[in-house]
Amino acid sequence: MKIEEVKSTTKSQRISAHSHVKGLGLDEEQRAIRSASGLVGQEQAREASGIIVELIRRKKMAGRAVLLAGPPGTGKTALALAVAHELGSRVPFCPMVGSEVYSTEIKKTEVLMENFRRAIGLRIKEVKEVYEGEVTEMTPTETESSYGGYGKTISHVVIGLRTVKGTKQLKLDPSIYETLQKEKVEVGDVIYIEANSGGVKRQGRCDTYATEYDLETEEYVPLPKGDVHKKKEVVQDVTLHDLDIANARPQGGQDILSIMGSLIKQKQTEITDKLRREINKVVNKYIDQGIAELVPGVLFIDEVHMLDIECFTYLHRALESPLAPIVIFATNRGRCLIRGTEILSPHGMPLDLLDRIMIIRTLPYGMEDMIDILRIRAKVEHLDITEDSLQTLAEIGNVSTLRYAVQLMTPANILARINGKEQIEKEEIEEVRDLFLDAKSSALLLKQEDSKYMK
Repeated sequence: MKIEEVKSTTKSQRISAHSHVKGLGLDEEQRAIRSASGLVGQEQAREASGIIVELIRRKKMAGRAVLLAGPPGTGKTALALAVAHELGSRVPFCPMVGSEVYSTEIKKTEVLMENFRRAIGLRIKEVKEVYEGEVTEMTPTETESSYGGYGKTISHVVIGLRTVKGTKQLKLDPSIYETLQKEKVEVGDVIYIEANSGGVKRQGRCDTYATEYDLETEEYVPLPKGDVHKKKEVVQDVTLHDLDIANARPQGGQDILSIMGSLIKQKQTEITDKLRREINKVVNKYIDQGIAELVPGVLFIDEVHMLDIECFTYLHRALESPLAPIVIFATNRGRCLIRGTEILSPHGMPLDLLDRIMIIRTLPYGMEDMIDILRIRAKVEHLDITEDSLQTLAEIGNVSTLRYAVQLMTPANILARINGKEQIEKEEIEEVRDLFLDAKSSALLLKQEDSKYMK
């Protein structure tokens, strides 16, 4: 008799440095819970970030900026990601690093403006005439090809749609049949077809087809109410950068030369200020008419000290624009030179820009906080580790850095498996520490053996 073990159907995900962060971990009174939503400690910084989130929700923060300042490994990027989680998926969150502006293809200021526009959302509400329902039949009708030969072409497609109130049969253009195939529409799916444009949107599988499986990739939706032919409010979320790209890209022909040209010319091009001004006029018109709503998002610029004086000057102008997102800067530098000048300044930023920024300070973690963070990381990475090992790792993190301590965990787990152990013990941690040096130990070794290295 052959017996096979059923493999787990749990979806495996790649684990990043901040996979465990799910929010700011605040209570109803906006007070930080010591360990919640993947964040530990940094109570003051989290409470300050909570106020920023509230300001963004109330739309009182547009055109302002926040600076997260603190030593390396104190949770600045984690805080920015927590803010993004709190705001939800509907609010645009655009992360970038200061060094991204140094492109060989487009100007520094253009990179900044592109990211500014990516962080500004536009929620467009439209009442459209649609045909909505569950697909009961989908029959394409073929005819002889007009080009001769044995080939056949689709002349039209007959589709049946059902709602709670009734059913309707539609005769559709062959181009709509192509869209149905792209959307992978099948009998039993709930779809809507726009009457004016012929656009098709698959909403999901009808819940009458729901099975008893514990894990399914399919999303089930209820059978639509009302008539098949109706007026429906469609909400679409786009960013200003999406509108810029759509209007800047010339619509080429359908001939082979145009298609080949669009494939070859993949080089990034700048969008002119004139085009942006025209788009802004249209956007403002839609907002005044109540068709669209502006959603100021968050632009997160990490390692802001990498920007130069030209970028900082440009940021001044961009922040004063009526269409500006909330900007969160982050830096781990103290007093350093402003790039492109000989001026020594706090955080490597001009004083006039610092003067208009709200600064949130992050502090180094204590031993207790480090143990809790390491415990969370072990849980996220599915590592079985003893309390003694966590204590040893926290001591290592206290002497060197928390990042170094976190990085030792996975190699220690591999060593434990090689040694035939189920748990990571203190011996594995100490062995891995000898195998992999931290930055401080490496620098000390270089100093001691300076003569042996090439100059």
